Amino acid sequence: MNEIPVPTPGPREALVRVRAVGIDRGTVHLMTGLPYAVRLGFGLRRPKAAVIGRDLAGVVEAVGDKVTSVAVGDEIIGSARGSLAQFAVVPESRLSPKPASLSFEEASVLPISGSTALQAVRDAGRIESGNRVLVIGASGGVGSFAVQIAAAHGAEVIGVASAAKADLVRALGANRVIDYTREDIDVHGPYDVIIDLAGLRTIARLRRSLTENGTLVIAGGEGGDRWLGGAHRQIGAAALSPFVRHRITALISKERAADFAELASLVEAGSVQPALDRVYSLDRTADAVAELAAGKVRGKTAVRL
Repeated sequence: MNEIPVPTPGPREALVRVRAVGIDRGTVHLMTGLPYAVRLGFGLRRPKAAVIGRDLAGVVEAVGDKVTSVAVGDEIIGSARGSLAQFAVVPESRLSPKPASLSFEEASVLPISGSTALQAVRDAGRIESGNRVLVIGASGGVGSFAVQIAAAHGAEVIGVASAAKADLVRALGANRVIDYTREDIDVHGPYDVIIDLAGLRTIARLRRSLTENGTLVIAGGEGGDRWLGGAHRQIGAAALSPFVRHRITALISKERAADFAELASLVEAGSVQPALDRVYSLDRTADAVAELAAGKVRGKTAVRL
């Protein structure tokens, strides 16, 4: 591990002593440099930033002179560039109080995956009570939150996962689980909303499983080529949407304090609980990333500092 100077927060930033960091797919893409499009923003031959990591939970160490929402000593969650370090600078617009009922490790996996799921359910999917909702990739980081949030909205949730992870998906609140190795997604269709987090099925195939006026949410996914990855499906969804009866949305999630706070409220209400599968020490971060990339994680992984 390298020693670097402790960063200094700007006027609207907080310096956070990091206690735990959530590992998400974005960290995997940054470390592997795949798809290649990632390199345009983060470095062609190696990452521009010396420290990786986005999600975090910790304690405020110092604040800029224009910060009003937190104070020194507050326990917070948030997202920052370079969170896998003892200290990280977090913009005030991307931090929120930590749910008191969660450990730092549990809280650290909430911001990015949780807010992506929240935006998929609430904004892109516009899910309402009574909707029949299919979540493809239900046992993953975003999927484990999407199942819970959709259920909290009163939806009938059907999750798609492997048989080995079906028990987790049911425990999260899914009414049914489809084992993708044995059954087709049509088995419990049609669906009012499909949230696709896996990226392995064509948009045309997914549309056949929707109700007449159903909604398809394309959110990430690990399919595609080495150049664009799953982004090609989001581009295709945006291009197709104006010409079909179905509502097709390509979710580009945003990291913002208001959504982190809403997630914290859902946690405190008992509607959402991070599905934390594994916790690693900082010196085993590479192992944490490798396990996630290999698909061996049920829910989320965290690194403890």
